[in-house]
Amino acid sequence: MRPIVGISCSVDEESLKLNMNYYQAVEETGGLPILVPILRERENLFRLVDLLDGMIFSGGVDVDPYHYNEEPHPGLGQITPERDELEITLCRILYEKKKPIFGICRGIQLINVALGGTLYQDIKTQLSNALKHQQEAPAHSPTHEVLIEKDSLLFSILKSERLRVNSFHHQAVKDVAATLRVVARAKDGIIEALESRNDRFVLAVQWHPERMFKRHREHFELFRRFVEECAKKG
Repeated sequence: MRPIVGISCSVDEESLKLNMNYYQAVEETGGLPILVPILRERENLFRLVDLLDGMIFSGGVDVDPYHYNEEPHPGLGQITPERDELEITLCRILYEKKKPIFGICRGIQLINVALGGTLYQDIKTQLSNALKHQQEAPAHSPTHEVLIEKDSLLFSILKSERLRVNSFHHQAVKDVAATLRVVARAKDGIIEALESRNDRFVLAVQWHPERMFKRHREHFELFRRFVEECAKKG
């Protein structure tokens, strides 16, 4: 039986949107991808979590700073309150039930906020000497390097202390949630990966491996390991 993997989606007033590379990566690594809509009844969230063997929190627009007790900075971009509410609640339920969680780009930020952390609302105006984190190169192209801690899950997957990644974000993790630890940074110090400190599979990265895995197979390994963990829960 393939493990069932939920994937969060971008939303507007009339539709769900998701880059097809997310569900292709899940299917190619042995999972059954399910796109998660906006659910308004809490009971349905618990039923959904019971169905899922793991969850990917995908990329998208900014996380509302309301959720980490800040007022909006002038550099804050578009927010989707309904998506924030759904994903924060869903992340907390999944975490408590020890279901595998994988965060990508917005996903790392969402997970950090859901578990008690904060964000830089706009890198350019809040951090000096930052690298270019909104690349104009093709989406599959790596544009900067991240440095990985050797005593991490991420290192055990990639077998390397250095990785070239793509970059499409203007927000970043600031204060890290107490239950998470930093396991990779860019050379400018920006946090690029987080993991759980506890007995849970939580892996979150700031780059977009789903846009890279077809050409750079080391990024495929992130999905493979995540789906393997989901299979253990199935």
